[in-house]
Amino acid sequence: MRKGHEKLVRATMGDADAVRSLVRSAYAKWIPVIGREPKPMGADYEHAVQHHLVDLLYADGELAGLIEMIRETGCLLIENVAVAPAFQGRGYGRLLLTHAEALAGSLGLREIRLYTNKMFAENIALYLKLGYTIDREEPFLGGIAVHMRKPIPRYA
Repeated sequence: MRKGHEKLVRATMGDADAVRSLVRSAYAKWIPVIGREPKPMGADYEHAVQHHLVDLLYADGELAGLIEMIRETGCLLIENVAVAPAFQGRGYGRLLLTHAEALAGSLGLREIRLYTNKMFAENIALYLKLGYTIDREEPFLGGIAVHMRKPIPRYA
């Protein structure tokens, strides 16, 4: 990681409230863009922490971001990546995505997938820059969901 003051840890049940709070603050900026709360703002984080891989990024002792992943057949699905507003613009989103790619490779998975709202143009631009390609688009809650994927090299 960057400055040596960041660490990644797996979330536990006791982290569900902190996860929910971070996600709600990180996604709040999108409400005026899409006219509703983005899907992650209403997710069940007790369930997510118990059944998904949720890794927390701490910077200087503060919760700065998180990535929620689901292992599926042949791939790792990124369900959610969020960075607290005070920590945005520092490369932590990219760091979390790189972490997910390394995890996918270590699990022997062939690809990583994610989806986002088509209105989240800056997120799509970042994913494209990092080597993701658009797989398909489909209607979702009055908008368009963009499904993306990236192949993962084998880690031996």
